Amino acid sequence: MKRIIIPLILFLLLVSEGVALELLPVSLVKSDLAIVPHWVFVYLLFLAIFYDRENTYFSVLYGLIFGLLIDIVYTGVLGVYMFSYALVIYIIHGLTKMLHANFFVSVLLGMIGLVLCEVSINAIYTVVGISDMTWKDYLIYRMVPTVIANILFLTALYPIMMTRLNSWRNEQLSTKNTF
Repeated sequence: MKRIIIPLILFLLLVSEGVALELLPVSLVKSDLAIVPHWVFVYLLFLAIFYDRENTYFSVLYGLIFGLLIDIVYTGVLGVYMFSYALVIYIIHGLTKMLHANFFVSVLLGMIGLVLCEVSINAIYTVVGISDMTWKDYLIYRMVPTVIANILFLTALYPIMMTRLNSWRNEQLSTKNTF
């Protein structure tokens, strides 16, 4: 049962991302700002920071799987989110080896991860020819609002997920379960 909780949470966040914009005020949705919920990515950040050990890469594996699901469900190009999520989570996983996991480090790694993820997604879409926004407009109208909104989501989820993921990691280590 414990092994299915994390994928279930990720799946629920994946579904929730589709209706997230419906929860925002109409004046914000109809404006020039483009806010993209990256709730699955934020949860993957929590997995990389609080659940994975130095030699486990569950967050990267889940990043590949759920990035592909996001590509299938929400985009027309396969592999963009899968590649971006897995690569950025791998980088964040490496950075967590050097930093102590606390609230401020989580927010800092969240901002770094979200910026890297947004830049890589936009770079791929620009190369493929799907996006033609200038980088200045992209920064002002999409990246900054997206990062701010997702950091707010990260700070709201932090107290709940930090303790749960730490306890799940300790349970996994104590029972010597392998994935």
